[in-house]
Amino acid sequence: MKILMVLTSHEQLGDTGEKTGFWLEEFAAPYYVFVDAGAEVTLASPKGGQPPLDPKSDTDDAHTPATKRFRDDPLAQQALANTEALDAVDAEGFDALFYPGGHGPLWDLAEDQRSIALIHGFYRANRPIGAVCHAPAVFKNTVDKEGEPLVKGKRVTGFSNSEEEGVGLTDVVPFLVEDMLKERGGDYAKGDDWAEFVLTDGLLVTGQNPASSEAAAKALLGTLSNVQK
Repeated sequence: MKILMVLTSHEQLGDTGEKTGFWLEEFAAPYYVFVDAGAEVTLASPKGGQPPLDPKSDTDDAHTPATKRFRDDPLAQQALANTEALDAVDAEGFDALFYPGGHGPLWDLAEDQRSIALIHGFYRANRPIGAVCHAPAVFKNTVDKEGEPLVKGKRVTGFSNSEEEGVGLTDVVPFLVEDMLKERGGDYAKGDDWAEFVLTDGLLVTGQNPASSEAAAKALLGTLSNVQK
């Protein structure tokens, strides 16, 4: 198995003067699910190199077994520090695509034409795509072969409006993930705030929040297994 993980390169949290980026748990948990399953993981980002880490995801109270494992894993740290630029990524040869969240993707990956092209390529080649928390933002400008929104009529989830309100960023983010998915015709559903909740519909796997990271990665592997049968 070869899995491509695409992280954000955006580090400014709107006009707040604060930093954002990717959420550590949403990278680390899926990364180790894939690695432990024997997958070869390639990391990429719009700008390449070290993607920005949301500092709030690296505090003591945000750490999980996966993030602690990452902090003791120099090989994984080196891989993250040297992500490939999206311009250099060839989708051919990869079996699945996964997007960790954090607020960063709302600004760059949602609009990035290279990311959009990647998603189109994977979907049309019958290869599964996963996204967790804010990362379902990457589907904002994607369409199917008929030109309809890719999420239209599909069961999807992502960071909820109530969770965004809970972190006090409703008026900071460029759009709300829940609202966008609904506006694009997605059959949006959610679980309790901050609790694990994952949906799979065809080739699309989406997780609601950081607690859903590991389960979303496992669901992606399950979808991949079904596709390859």
